[in-house]
Amino acid sequence: MADLRRAYVRSGVDVGAGERTVQLIREAVESTRRPEVIGGLGGFAGAVGLPVGMRDPILVSATDGAGTKTAIAAALKRYDTIGIDLVAMCVDDVVCTGAAPLFFLDYVAVGQLDPAAVAELVTGVAAGCREAGCALVGGETAEHPGLMDAEAFDLAGFCVGVVERDRAVDGSTIRAGDAIVGLAASGLHANGFSLIRALIAQYALDLRSPYQERLRRSLGDAEADDLLAREPEHALATLGEVLLTPTRVYAGSILRLRETLVAAGHDLGGIAHITGGGLPGNVPRCLPDGLAARLDPTTWPMPSAMRLFGALGGLEDDELRATFNGGVGMIVVVPLAAVGIAIAALARDGIAAWRIGEVVAVAELGGRRYAEGPIR
Repeated sequence: MADLRRAYVRSGVDVGAGERTVQLIREAVESTRRPEVIGGLGGFAGAVGLPVGMRDPILVSATDGAGTKTAIAAALKRYDTIGIDLVAMCVDDVVCTGAAPLFFLDYVAVGQLDPAAVAELVTGVAAGCREAGCALVGGETAEHPGLMDAEAFDLAGFCVGVVERDRAVDGSTIRAGDAIVGLAASGLHANGFSLIRALIAQYALDLRSPYQERLRRSLGDAEADDLLAREPEHALATLGEVLLTPTRVYAGSILRLRETLVAAGHDLGGIAHITGGGLPGNVPRCLPDGLAARLDPTTWPMPSAMRLFGALGGLEDDELRATFNGGVGMIVVVPLAAVGIAIAALARDGIAAWRIGEVVAVAELGGRRYAEGPIR
């Protein structure tokens, strides 16, 4: 067949490389299979049935990308984590409705197809899907010679989840006085990287240089020591490794948290994924009209990477919380009496969490939907 595609190969598209890529990713894709999946890899479309036993299921969908964080991965030629970011950005949106991620598809665009690199990318996607409990049922790899640089790539993902209609989380049960619990971020996640890249270029930062050295140079020994004591995993890392720390996949933990709360006579009133727009832009999205959020930033720590780039860019803390996630990758709204139960359940899943805020009437904040200050 290759001989019949000589002109296409000369134009820069290697269809044979695409076929080799499919073989390399087959095992990773199969590792995500759920009972609802119909058929296997290689068809024109992925077919998935609804979970058995659901009474009135509704499907919930989300799509997103890994953004310009891909440029960091391309610069380091390290592709094993960026696929996890992609999955997290989608499944953690879906779970905000209370839906369990059911299946996922990816789209990979490259300047020149390197089967091993794309296989590494998709293996990361599969790892994220396994963590979220959803099936990777298909995808597309597109080679764009002349449109993209040879080593450039971009990622997009598409997730569909399912939830019983009467169990969908829509914020309607939230009341003034409810607590806002913040779930710790794993780092920068996949937002704000256009600013990160601009600062890297401005200061000519070497992605392969020791992270600890850069922290000490920018923040001083005392603050660097304090930050690294909280993040010992970064003590021997390079700057690039820290920047490529994958986005935490919260979906499974959120679903388990809900079951724990329901068993204790409570429930989740609202869930918000903290992505573009940071805390001010996302927390109010899960609240009904007439209610607002007041957060106390002294109740949780900010990751060292945000401290570092905040110092380099001259950003105040409130701007860091509006540009990045501020150290909180997800929030849930629960009754005040359920805060201890929620924090303990998340700790069992390895996620630090804190009571970081409260729900108040919009009138109490002068018509605003978000404010920062001490909470009761």
